[in-house]
Amino acid sequence: MAKVLIIGGGIVGLSSAYYLQKAGHAVTVLDRGDMTDSCSYGNAGMIVPSHFIPLATPGMVSQGIKWMFNSKSPFYVRPSLNPQLVSWGLKFLQKANAGHVERSAIPLTELSLLSKKLYSDLSKEPGFDFDLVEKGILMFYKTEKAGEEEAHMAEKARELGLDMAVLTPAECVKLQPNLELDVLGAVHYRCDAHLSPNKLMTALIKHLKGKGVNLVTNKEVTKIDTAGGKVTRVLSHNEEFTADQYIVAGGSWSPAIGKLLGVKILLMPGKGYSFNVKEEVASMQIPALLAEARVAITPMNGGLRYGGTMELDKINSRINMNRVKGIVESVPKYFPGLKPAVPAEKDIWFGFRPSSADGLPYIGRNKNFNNLVIATGHGMMGLSLAAATGLLVQEVISGTKTSIGIADFAPDRG
Repeated sequence: MAKVLIIGGGIVGLSSAYYLQKAGHAVTVLDRGDMTDSCSYGNAGMIVPSHFIPLATPGMVSQGIKWMFNSKSPFYVRPSLNPQLVSWGLKFLQKANAGHVERSAIPLTELSLLSKKLYSDLSKEPGFDFDLVEKGILMFYKTEKAGEEEAHMAEKARELGLDMAVLTPAECVKLQPNLELDVLGAVHYRCDAHLSPNKLMTALIKHLKGKGVNLVTNKEVTKIDTAGGKVTRVLSHNEEFTADQYIVAGGSWSPAIGKLLGVKILLMPGKGYSFNVKEEVASMQIPALLAEARVAITPMNGGLRYGGTMELDKINSRINMNRVKGIVESVPKYFPGLKPAVPAEKDIWFGFRPSSADGLPYIGRNKNFNNLVIATGHGMMGLSLAAATGLLVQEVISGTKTSIGIADFAPDRG
């Protein structure tokens, strides 16, 4: 068995560690922080086989331009001459076509369904109570245009073997009886599920420590040495880490890690916000997505988690309150009885989704170094796809046949 070093202690890195340790490998996870506040903690906790359409779509280009002039819009690209953003934008424009969307649907669906099965299996293991609920997700819409788009999506989903149903307002009320609704309808993504990301991350960390996985925190990678087509060692200032196999799973920090190797990892950090509201009454039974507003609402830990926005920019600690207000103001338009207050800045979580330009994750070996695996670029679906990614990474490292084909996720794809 191999000695493996994983750079990155988010959900993808920890999931990879879980399956690698289970297969008998000796694993070290190296993280720049303390593994308690990564992007993996603040997300909506949704497992979404329904999301088989990549970010790069023909309509997103024109819609994105319109949104750029609205400070409360769900998607924003901060104009910049940053070379990474320019390269990302050109690749996005190249891939934003119907052919790419069609080709991406099957591999994304396969990856999502594998991940959902693995989460279901994991939830049955001792010590892994992370509130997995398989009631699906409801995509609510208010306009005829959104309804037509969602109905078309549901039809495509059925062709892929996914379980979805288009609902009337009356049918929505039956599923969400404690919510006052002001919608034209919804699509029930019955193939989806949700969980508590905080509980999942806590359970993974506890399990890995108990199994002897070496979790090294607060160690930022400062140098990576290579020789003869192999990675030979990773340094954090004056501390050295060596292994037989190396994995880059650094989320939005992956391009900086790649730069130390001379490897280009094309992705941009997409900042998202979330906040929690304690509810005295369990008003929402099934998680909701608001189609036009691009907002997610998930029942979680005795309350509701509200989340949304995708703001492409350099990694920074700014909180754009207008974007948070955009989330808050959208909710009563769909659910008049839900009126969350604008949270205090200290109560707002933000994180950076590692977003590839074509909307597909990077999973597989790097062509320049035969002991280097890349596992990043999952965008808004990091948690959803992490379990499958972790298993696939283990299979690549172990040299066994992968559970699904991974050619479409090749890190060196054009």
